[in-house]
Amino acid sequence: MSTKHTGDTARSEFETPIAMVATYLQALEARDIAVAGACLAKDVQITGPGGGMAASVEGIVANSARRYRRIGKHIGHFDALSPSEGVVVVYCIGTLHGEWPDGRTFSGIRFIDRFELRGGLITKQEVWNDTAEHRMREVSQAS
Repeated sequence: MSTKHTGDTARSEFETPIAMVATYLQALEARDIAVAGACLAKDVQITGPGGGMAASVEGIVANSARRYRRIGKHIGHFDALSPSEGVVVVYCIGTLHGEWPDGRTFSGIRFIDRFELRGGLITKQEVWNDTAEHRMREVSQAS
């Protein structure tokens, strides 16, 4: 785990928001809707790959089901910063692994998630990943 800031004060300042994001991601992967939902503010804004929007864990699961049979994240590290009073931004960087809808497995696909937290809850999540590029390579290699 890493942060943009150094020193004990910065580390302790970001431990709780990073732990909240980690708990949310673990619960989401396990499809523990109750735990994942408890990490989100009521007015959360979630933007997935390709710009798909969701406002709940159920919405994320529904959007994800169209893309993957199963999806997980190997987390490389977290970075955190506080751009303004009361706001913490957490970046989660790593790779995806899982199974496409047709049953083929995949791994090693880069992702980055950006979270905004206020009052200890996630108010915004933005997700970027290279799944489209990975799928295009698979198609070109099969040709």
